[in-house]
Amino acid sequence: MIDVPADGRPFAAAREPARFGACEVNGAPGVEHAVGARGTLCGIAARHTTRRLHRFDPAAPHACRRCRRQAEAAPTEPCAQERLHDRVRAAAPGRVRDDLLTALREGARVALWITGPAATSARHYVRRDELTDGVGPVCDALDAAATIGVARVEDGSWRYVVVLPEDGGRPLVARGPRDART
Repeated sequence: MIDVPADGRPFAAAREPARFGACEVNGAPGVEHAVGARGTLCGIAARHTTRRLHRFDPAAPHACRRCRRQAEAAPTEPCAQERLHDRVRAAAPGRVRDDLLTALREGARVALWITGPAATSARHYVRRDELTDGVGPVCDALDAAATIGVARVEDGSWRYVVVLPEDGGRPLVARGPRDART
């Protein structure tokens, strides 16, 4: 698998190991398996398993050896910065969007990425009064939607807020000075 995107973004070094859910085979407790869409990575059908509420840890002493090998050999996945970068590329062109894309390519911290009720997200995570650039469209989207995705990125002295509409519409980007306390 080639980890370097075609457009040359430097995310290859930040890719993450593949993640799988955890399960146990019914009637055979004590060994944890990695589970995919159809069953365990070692070939046991999903109907014979009980899923757990955590991810499979290939390093755990109780991990199935065959699942461990398959999980460790699985292709890497995009990091949070790469996934958000791909979404933000669809935002309206402008300086704030371009600065955020650069920050993500350089490894800016994705401090938050949630989907939920727009009013709650706006009240608890956006800090509207601290935004200085692009605030109008972001606030309008938060006021108009019932549920919405919100990402917050911290880079140097800037805090970026990305609103990801649930209807597949263009992401909206705003930023403001980063509070020195956080």
